[in-house]
Amino acid sequence: MKDTNLDALRNRYPDKFVSESRAFGRIHPGSRIFIGTGCGEPQHLVGSMIRYVQSHPKSLVDAELLQVWTLGVSPYADEQYRDNFRHNFFFAGATTREMISTGVADYSPVFLWQVPELLRRKFIPIDIAFIQVSLPDEHGYFSLGISVDIVKAAVENASLVIAQVNSFMPRVLGETFVHAEDISIIIPRDEPLLEFAFTVPAGIADRIGTYVSQIVQDGDTIQAGYGSLPNAILPRLSGKRHLGVHTELLSDGIVELMQKGVIDNSRKELNRWKTVAAFCMGNRETYGFLHDNPAIEFRPVNYTNNPTVIARQKNMTAINSALQIDLSGQATAESIGRTFYSGIGGQADFMRGATVSPGGKTILVLQSTAKNGTVSRIVPFLDEGAKVTWTAGDLHYVVTEYGIAYLHGKNLRERAMDLISIAHPDFRQGLIEAAKAGNLIYRDQVFIRGKAGEYPEALETYRTTNREFEILLRPVKISDEPLLKDFFYSLSDDSMYRRFISTRMDMPHNRLQQFVAIDYTKEMIILATISTDGKESILGMAQYLIDSVSNMAEIAFVVRDEYQNRGIGTELLSSITHIAKKNGLHGFTAALLMNNKHMLHLFEKAGFNIEKKSESGMYELKMSFRDER
Repeated sequence: MKDTNLDALRNRYPDKFVSESRAFGRIHPGSRIFIGTGCGEPQHLVGSMIRYVQSHPKSLVDAELLQVWTLGVSPYADEQYRDNFRHNFFFAGATTREMISTGVADYSPVFLWQVPELLRRKFIPIDIAFIQVSLPDEHGYFSLGISVDIVKAAVENASLVIAQVNSFMPRVLGETFVHAEDISIIIPRDEPLLEFAFTVPAGIADRIGTYVSQIVQDGDTIQAGYGSLPNAILPRLSGKRHLGVHTELLSDGIVELMQKGVIDNSRKELNRWKTVAAFCMGNRETYGFLHDNPAIEFRPVNYTNNPTVIARQKNMTAINSALQIDLSGQATAESIGRTFYSGIGGQADFMRGATVSPGGKTILVLQSTAKNGTVSRIVPFLDEGAKVTWTAGDLHYVVTEYGIAYLHGKNLRERAMDLISIAHPDFRQGLIEAAKAGNLIYRDQVFIRGKAGEYPEALETYRTTNREFEILLRPVKISDEPLLKDFFYSLSDDSMYRRFISTRMDMPHNRLQQFVAIDYTKEMIILATISTDGKESILGMAQYLIDSVSNMAEIAFVVRDEYQNRGIGTELLSSITHIAKKNGLHGFTAALLMNNKHMLHLFEKAGFNIEKKSESGMYELKMSFRDER
């Protein structure tokens, strides 16, 4: 490589530019060697070290290699180098988890933000650091580029720093710079940086992303963790405005949102106007976007991942993934039972920081099944030996391709029912039975098996009433019992009587089940809801029950007293009528108190062909749908 700034350093520091043989000759048996992270791994230095060991087999034995994690460009992991190297990882990737699980490599479980301090205190000593840097500037400063994380701390605490200078490494701004004075050996070598692509089935990612987009609000500061799902759902945030980023991992998805103007960091509490990250894993185009970009700052993990820093970001939203979650809401991203999979990493740092951020929230995303649909990721209890990455108190939202479960502040019974409702339909019956056996839910909990009990998500729709009041119209869910209990007890005695034509005012569990565990092929309940600060409330409900003989359906309505005459009943009737017509029904029947003039007017203006009979203070209505052909 030819670079005038590099040539100037070569003239100024000739002793730093030595042959690779001399460089690796300074490494001794028993050395502790740090290697840069992920896509920033100095491939040439690693390869050179292996070639040196091959030619000097006795020169480097019992060395400990420390790394956050590797993409698999790790020839030192080969069996033939077992006497030369022992590995110690802070996180594991696909090629290293088996090494750890079989005991031929070590894993150090530690919150990632605490690692730099452990290096500084020499609790984890480092003798040599292998790093990769950009070309120098005219002042003699190199940028650590796409990998700052714990690399900066390794440079500051290693006795010997060997740097591969690579013109492919972008000059990333922030706390990334290392001066030539602080580098022991400089080895210029150009080679393309490692690239990484997350993959997940597009349909599943799109569905989960759609749900996440309902949770993320304009102006939120987001973190998207390691894994296929967090990155894959980011395109669904394209409709948001003024998002900020404070994250550990910067991925292609974040850069794409920056390029679209969705992320502008204008509303961040800290580092306003800056996307802040610790390392990047992406493609060549993403690396090019980072180069000399003043909108981006990379910082070490003791800043990016520090929960006290994260907590200072207003509306911090942490989005991470897991391998398994149990019905209490505790989850693991580290192991599958006793089988080691990854590590603590930085996810727990962000989840805990976000929980104490003003307006902060945590979102756990996971595909509902694993192993080609044969295993549920939502389980009664975590598998024996599973590491608990997030306790039951860490999570606000859990999202699968089947919906959103909000857990924060809920009891175990409510959590279990919410999580069962977003599990894969094939596993819900088993989860219900296991939850009953474990006394997590009512022993008499009703569950409708098969397609008849599957939540018809396609019927969800947002409407604005004639008074500009936005509501969500959706079918009732099996997890809605607490919401319906609150709804019924919020009604006045008069409203309850008009709805049920009964003086009975109580709504115990066994009665509420009639409204939440329904066969959608035989009846339908549509709720009108609003959400305030993440809490959903029911404003009204419409219900029909099909008479298979007449192919008509008996219909009933009720709206909370303080929301009556605000257009909610009109929207409920319109929605449930559309569903009934789509299902081939001929019309509705209804029993109505004669003094319920508002409901009668609602039916009359809906355009039905109405036959009305009166008896004992009641109207018996037969409301046929008009032929619209």
